[in-house]
Amino acid sequence: MKSSLLAALVLCAAASLTAQPATPPTAQQRAAFEARRMDRLATLLDLNDGQRAQVQTILQEAHAQGMQALEQAPASGTRPTREQMKAAHAQMKAETEQKLSTVLTPSQLKKFQLLEEDGPRHGPRWRDGPHGAPPAAPAGTPSPQN
Repeated sequence: MKSSLLAALVLCAAASLTAQPATPPTAQQRAAFEARRMDRLATLLDLNDGQRAQVQTILQEAHAQGMQALEQAPASGTRPTREQMKAAHAQMKAETEQKLSTVLTPSQLKKFQLLEEDGPRHGPRWRDGPHGAPPAAPAGTPSPQN
């Protein structure tokens, strides 16, 4: 019994020593991800080639602006409050949607806004936790009593 426990511990230790730390994506991997994301967005919004190029430029500029804001915060020596960060994010989102409104039709803009609401970390999936809301009880099943 002791030898099997010792063997299991040795295997666990060896596995943890050989495990590779997570590495950030390379520039090529990020570019491929962004290309797939833009392809999906173009399909969902039914963008023509001109719209696609303009939307891509607007979103890249918004991303760069957000990254710049993140990098400037530590450099300024002050840490923004949660409310300040939410206000800055809301302002950048409004500016981006305003720019997109000059390129997209009202229908496409509405679809874009809905996609943003349901996107990662924003939609119902994240309001109820990373695994979504608990499953609904089948009809006619009494609710659990606490």
